[in-house]
Amino acid sequence: MDSLYGKVAPSVWQKAQKIKLFVCDIDGVFSDGRIYLGNNGEELKAFHTKDGYGIKALGASGVDVAVITGRKSNIVQTRMSALNVKHIVQGEENKLPALKAMIASLQLTPEQVAYIGDDMPDFDCLNYVGFSIAVNDAHPAILNLCNYTTYIRGGFGAVRETCDLIMQSQNTLADATGASV
Repeated sequence: MDSLYGKVAPSVWQKAQKIKLFVCDIDGVFSDGRIYLGNNGEELKAFHTKDGYGIKALGASGVDVAVITGRKSNIVQTRMSALNVKHIVQGEENKLPALKAMIASLQLTPEQVAYIGDDMPDFDCLNYVGFSIAVNDAHPAILNLCNYTTYIRGGFGAVRETCDLIMQSQNTLADATGASV
């Protein structure tokens, strides 16, 4: 199958068609993994507007979006709220219980959930869901585990690529709406 970004296996296309919830890690996925610290202790992260548009469009298409991150940051809360992300879980170093609780509360099955990650804290979640996605520059163990590896690296549009793939597989891409923030 052809996605907008390149070839995908038919099994990946079929997994993407079932998705009702898209869960994202933050550091290394929404951001490039770098954390900037100022002299006064302030923390800065860079987020790509392409990813922002993808998240808003995916949400408008009817797929719920969530983030689960091991760190806690006002920056993440502000950015995800601006993107209308409904489910924001921060400060969870062991992410799988939070993911399982979210899936149960939304009355979904793991097969209806996609998770995108980049490193070992995401391993259990990626192994649990129906559609596991690694960003292009993920840790080798994550790359070997996942159903799909993005063409684009984390922090530079990998989230957007995945949103587009899900919408394209579900025939909602042509109706994509939302504004970058």
